[in-house]
Amino acid sequence: MPATPASLPWPEARPLPAAFFDRDAQTLARALLGKVIRHRHQGHWLAARIIETEAYYAAEKGSHASLGYTEKRRALFLDGGHIYMYYARGGDSLNFSAQGPGNAVLIKAAAPWLDRHCAADALARMQANNPAADGSPRPVARLCAGQTLLCRSLGLKVPDWDARRFDPQRLFVEDVGEMPAQIVQTTRLGIPSGRDEHLPYRFVDATFARQCTRNPLRRGQVEGRDYLLLTPKELYP
Repeated sequence: MPATPASLPWPEARPLPAAFFDRDAQTLARALLGKVIRHRHQGHWLAARIIETEAYYAAEKGSHASLGYTEKRRALFLDGGHIYMYYARGGDSLNFSAQGPGNAVLIKAAAPWLDRHCAADALARMQANNPAADGSPRPVARLCAGQTLLCRSLGLKVPDWDARRFDPQRLFVEDVGEMPAQIVQTTRLGIPSGRDEHLPYRFVDATFARQCTRNPLRRGQVEGRDYLLLTPKELYP
């Protein structure tokens, strides 16, 4: 159900409705590129544009859902548009349920987004949330360059959002009219051997390839062998 004007954080806000997420996980993973995650943290809006996603299905071994239903994984089996968060290597990770029980999209990386709705010092706030290992400010291009870095920068925590719906006053994904000119399709990262690591379910906005978790266009990678480059015609027929 679309948000009503009274529930919007500002009149022209365009939060994605639940129906947007009710689609095949790979289709959703591509459609989310260019959309902006907005989180109201400590009274101020922080935001990041999605540049990298991974699709997961219950029927393949790389997904959490393939391990079966548990109360912790409940959000994966709910309708599209539920938030599924979990801890990865000690950090928080953000996922959205897609069409079909157990299917979902992992938000792998993003790029900081600034506009008039964000805090005036949004970048400084994100850097304070997510400093470099030595305590210095993390470079802007690396603030959200990974699933746990993204959540840390935006202040997203598992206990706050796991198994919840979006709340336009606190956390939502917005269509700001941005979309990638080309998308890189390749294999997912961190999938153990023998757990369908070969499936090409990772999608990257080609313009931001250097800012994602691992650049799929780095030296040595060959189109047609290591990745596919999807054209606008293929993306938006």
